[in-house]
Amino acid sequence: MKKILLPLTIALLFVVNMKAQQKQEIIKGTWITNVASDVLKSKRNIAEGIKLCKKNGINNVYVVVWNNGVTMYPSKVVEEYIGVKQSPVYGNRDPLKEMIEEGHKAGIKVHAWFEFGFSYAYNDSNSVWLKKYPAWAGRNNQGNLLQKNKFYWWSGINPEVQTFMKKLIGEVVRNYEVDGIQGDDRLPAMPGEGGYDAYTMQLYAKQHNGSVPPRNPKDTLWLQWKADQLSAFAKSVYQMVKSIKQDCIVSWAPSIYPWCKEQYLQDWPKWLSDGYADYIIPQLYRYKIDDYEKVLKELDALLSSSAKQKVLPGMLTSLGDGYQATRELTGKMIQLNRKYGFKGEVFFYFETLHRMKGKLYTN
Repeated sequence: MKKILLPLTIALLFVVNMKAQQKQEIIKGTWITNVASDVLKSKRNIAEGIKLCKKNGINNVYVVVWNNGVTMYPSKVVEEYIGVKQSPVYGNRDPLKEMIEEGHKAGIKVHAWFEFGFSYAYNDSNSVWLKKYPAWAGRNNQGNLLQKNKFYWWSGINPEVQTFMKKLIGEVVRNYEVDGIQGDDRLPAMPGEGGYDAYTMQLYAKQHNGSVPPRNPKDTLWLQWKADQLSAFAKSVYQMVKSIKQDCIVSWAPSIYPWCKEQYLQDWPKWLSDGYADYIIPQLYRYKIDDYEKVLKELDALLSSSAKQKVLPGMLTSLGDGYQATRELTGKMIQLNRKYGFKGEVFFYFETLHRMKGKLYTN
């Protein structure tokens, strides 16, 4: 009888564990910014912010750590490069440490979000980064600084740029008890118009019998070659993070495919298929429910059933001091996510919780 009961017990435990794992797979997340939000400005605000997340059923937060050429936490890496240890807004505080402490006390996972990625400045052509490292700057086919939507970009293919970013990410993974790290539509990324900096052109020539890159930045093969260089970087980041801390989640939050590949060289279906993304959180930012369902259907059609387990829709629920999704609209978007088999979502951004009437989640 004991010989029969033992396998049955093991089987029952396996079923219970599987059910527990399935329940944990529902990710209810939000991005926490340092723009249009006061949550990072004091330890008290962070504590209240985490309390509000808990109240609304949020179980993962993605907190900005790299923005406009500086970090939100004290960084020896950035200090080494430009002599600036941390954004002066925070004084002697460490908002990342405070966020992790409060989040973990509440049972909420905390991810370090490297928001600016390979963009070193916003609307600032006199950045200290450009002055100290001019060879890092991305260039378009006119030889001008690579700029798009007021963001100034490095060449994400330059190995010195990649080394800096890996040092920055490694610093966080080694020094903080983060549950994950995340890049978004700027990491790994570079405007498709780029690739005409000296390093990238030399690398291309080396791999193409001395040929210069096509004059047309959107030439299909040229575009794919550039995207492949960034995909290789994503893989190297994934492997580095896992070598430091195996259970640290690596997620990417790019734009919608294939637009993101054409515009920002983000070939994220490859990141999924080749196994260097624990989660992809594409930015399905739409204001109307019909438009949202349209892009959700397109995403559903793009993914295999196994790939879908690693994809979570990113939803636009607030925008600065203007747009605010209603509770009804947000609820309908969540329902559509479940209808199409997506096990979670991430809201842009935290202030949604302050403005919305009623809880985001009731269970």
